[in-house]
Amino acid sequence: MYVCICNAITDHKIKEAVAAGASSLTDLKDQLGVASCCGCCADLASSFLTASSIVGNKTTVSGIRVEQ
Repeated sequence: MYVCICNAITDHKIKEAVAAGASSLTDLKDQLGVASCCGCCADLASSFLTASSIVGNKTTVSGIRVEQ
């Protein structure tokens, strides 16, 4: 699904960025451009960061397991 309509950023792109090490909204903004236009997507984009940190040291995002 599209999370950021302004920049055509999908949840898959955000999950991949989180799996690759993005740990803040600033990281997502720098890497993908999320929340860099109108900002309406900031809360939803941030929820992907929160969801990945709940799991602890092992994160599964889009079927990719990442050890931190």
